[in-house]
Amino acid sequence: MSHERFIKLLPGERRPGRVSLPPPFQLKARTEDTEGRLSLLEVTLARDIPRHTHHLADEMIYVLEGELGVHFDGEDLTVPAGSFILLPKGVPHALSRATDIPPRVLQISSPGGWECYLEDLTEAGPATHNPDGTFNPAELNPIAAPYGIQYEE
Repeated sequence: MSHERFIKLLPGERRPGRVSLPPPFQLKARTEDTEGRLSLLEVTLARDIPRHTHHLADEMIYVLEGELGVHFDGEDLTVPAGSFILLPKGVPHALSRATDIPPRVLQISSPGGWECYLEDLTEAGPATHNPDGTFNPAELNPIAAPYGIQYEE
C-alpha cells in the first residue's frame, strides 16, 4: 500500500474539496484518491432524488440508518438499514426517504466523479431547486451532462 494515498478519517470528518459540500454530504474518498476508480460519500438523504440515469458510472449504496426508497426499472423497493444495492449504469432510478426520518447511506460511484458533480451543483446554488424545495430537472441537466447523468423532465 502506498503511504502517499493512505487516508484516515475519524467520525464526522470529511475530505476537502474544490468547494465545501452541504452538511448532508460527507466526502470520504475523492476520485483522485482512488486513481479514478471510485468516489465514496456518506449521505443523509435530506431530499428525494428524481428519476435519473447514470450513463458512465455504476452507483452502489449501503444503507447505514433508516429506510431508503428506491424506484428501479419500474419497481418500487424499500431498502432497510444493513442492505446494499447496485444501480447499474444505463438504468433509470430514483431515490427517496421511505419514512419521515432521512436515511443515511454510503454512496459509491465507479468510476469516480460523483463528488465533482456535487461540487458543481453546490456552486450553482438554489437555481437547481423548485420553489417547494424539490429538484428542478431542467436546471440540473446542464450541470449533470458532463458527468453522464440525465434527469427526466
